[in-house]
Formats: sequence, C-alpha cells, structure tokens
Amino acid sequence: MIKLNPDYSTTRLVTREKPVIEELPDATFKTVLFLPEGEERQGEGGLRTQGCFKRNLPDKPLITVITVVFNGAEHLEETILSVIDQTYDNVEYIIIDGGSTDGTLDIIRQYEHAVDYWVSEKDGGIYDAMNKGISLAFGKIIGLINSDDWYELSTLSEIANNNEVDKYIFHGDMNIYKDGEYYYTQIFPGRFNSIKKGMILSHPAMFVGRNVYKKYGCFDTSYRVAADWDLALRLYRAGCTFLYAKKIFSNFRIGGISYQVDFKSSLEKSAIRKNNNLFSYIDRYLLIDCIKISILGSNVSLFSLFKRKFSSRL
Repeated sequence: MIKLNPDYSTTRLVTREKPVIEELPDATFKTVLFLPEGEERQGEGGLRTQGCFKRNLPDKPLITVITVVFNGAEHLEETILSVIDQTYDNVEYIIIDGGSTDGTLDIIRQYEHAVDYWVSEKDGGIYDAMNKGISLAFGKIIGLINSDDWYELSTLSEIANNNEVDKYIFHGDMNIYKDGEYYYTQIFPGRFNSIKKGMILSHPAMFVGRNVYKKYGCFDTSYRVAADWDLALRLYRAGCTFLYAKKIFSNFRIGGISYQVDFKSSLEKSAIRKNNNLFSYIDRYLLIDCIKISILGSNVSLFSLFKRKFSSRL
C-alpha cells in the first residue's frame, strides 16, 4: 500500500494493483473500473486514471462514497471536503457530474488528486447518475452524498466498525438546513412498518452493502422523485437487515427533488406502493396527500415546520 498524502481519507491507503472484479453468480449489474464514454462527455479523471486504486483490507473495509452533481458549484467544495477529511482511512470517492456549465468542473479538477474517479457527461437524471456511480464502486459498502449535503467527519469511522458491512444497510439521523441555518433533525422513527407510507430513512445518512445492490439491484430510473424510497422499500420487503445508529451521519439542505410535495410526486409514490403490492383497490395515503396538497398547497416548508415543532421525527 502507498500513502500519497496523509491529509486525506482517500489518499492514505492506495495501491498500484488493479482491483479484482469478483461478481456474484446472480449479480444484477457488472462493476467497471471506468465508464464507457457517454453522450457529450466533458472529461474524466482522478486517481484511477493515474494507475492508483483501492482495495478492501482485513481490518479496514473499503467504503465507497458517491457524489452526483449538476451545476452544483455553490456547495460542492463543502461536500468534497466532508468526504476527503473523514477520520477513516480507507475511502474511495467517486463524483458523477451530469455535464455542468457553472464552474462545477473547475472545483472537481481542483480536488481530483483526492478523488478516485470523476466523469462529466450527460445522464438520465439523478438516479441514473447514482447507478453509474454504484457500478464503479469497489467498496464493501456504499454511501451517496449529493452536492448540497455533507457528512459529519466521523461518519465513515462509525460505519466501518462492523466487520460484515457488505451484508447490511446502515442508517443514521440527519440535520436539516434551510437558508443556511439549522432547521431540525430528521430522526428515524423506529417503526419500520411505516415505510409503506413513504421514505422514513434519511437517504444521505444511509449506507448499502455492495453485495446488497448486486443481489437486489440499484435505483429504478423510471421514478424521478422517489426512487430512493422504492429501493429502501424493496430491500425491506426482501428481508434485508437494516442497522440503525442513533447518531447524526449527515447534513442536508432543503431544496432537492425529494422534497417536492405535489400531485405528480404523490402519484409516483402511489405507483411505488402499487408495484410493491401495498394496496389492492384504494391507496389511502394518496388520498391523504391529495387532501393535504389541496389545503396547504405544494409548500413543503409548512409540513417541515410541523415536524420540527411537534416531534422532529418523520
């Protein structure tokens, strides 16, 4: 192993040996070192392109972190620093850019000495970009942190404490920020059965074993808003083991597509419930959403304020 730079979590344990791609017999997708060139590619780079790689070690499982971004220059540097400044040593970092035009690429290139692989090209949306990143991951467990969000600096050390990280889905709590200020803390409610109502996990505070993705698949890109909930619901119904840590893992800025509350997103969530056989005739949660939207409008801040004032829980 080579130490390129002791300052970063992503450059303390590096090897010149290419990782061996070992697939499960029934794997739902293949792992690749580099993406084949896509539409309107603007560039690629990182440690992999320079012959530097990562591998899992007996006492330090490799953790892969993926950031997807499109025109996210305003906050991307904070996201990157929250990954490469982690206290944990064995970290693989992948950035998937959707073809930004706002200076995002300048920031990525500024830090590519601490990024394992990055690519900038047109994609099919946020979940397509996440699937690309997952196909590039060699870590035993995979986290997704978007360009508006950031980790607590000890988060990956907490995850790595488990010796069989590739078998589980880990999740923790998440601070919510609005207009640059702390808003409330999204805490896991502790009742997994309520996942049929909606996404009760904090996606940026969720880590999925690579072999779990391999066996059950990645994000369904036919869903534009709630594919993360669809994935969590599928894994839960498949009997996967979810491990909860009552700790703040990540920080989230309100404003992403997952916080849209309108008829279109409610219909998508209803389709997910239907496809997972959660109702036979009438989706009562869709009816409740429609009533809320009719009364409150598509204003998520009112709903968030209610959560903050009364329970700080989903």
